Amino acid sequence: MIVARSTFLPCPFERCLEEVVTSRLLQYVASPLVVFVPVSPPALPERWEEQQYVVRLRLFGLIPFGRQTINISVPSRSDSHIELRDDGYSSLISKWDHLITIRSADGGCVYSDRVEVKAGVLTPFVWTFAWLFYRHRQRRWQHLVSSGFEYKNPNKGMEPTR
Repeated sequence: MIVARSTFLPCPFERCLEEVVTSRLLQYVASPLVVFVPVSPPALPERWEEQQYVVRLRLFGLIPFGRQTINISVPSRSDSHIELRDDGYSSLISKWDHLITIRSADGGCVYSDRVEVKAGVLTPFVWTFAWLFYRHRQRRWQHLVSSGFEYKNPNKGMEPTR
């Protein structure tokens, strides 16, 4: 099953690109719904590289939700367009194929999330979570852009970890 969502971000493509390749952005846009705790390597990189990362997931920062493999690649890139892919999976989710697309637009850029999920009989539940999660992520992106990229969480005491 697929979830696809796009939003206009009133910031330059280059600025959006600068942020999307950082692990701090992932922690910020996922917070407080999901916290990623690095397993292998033992720390997330400042900037994502094309490789695999294993993380433990914690719902709301507290509830253990298993391990996830994040498998980063860059299928396409130009001066005004980029695609970043996480072809991830876990023991419960056989496919979490997330494609981020950012393209330059008048007055800013268009940011899109598209994820295909497969989890056997759990697929409808995982899809519902993904639908909610990506709506949340894009709201967090909007907040971050409107704040001038100040990494402060509006939820008191929930500032993202680096």
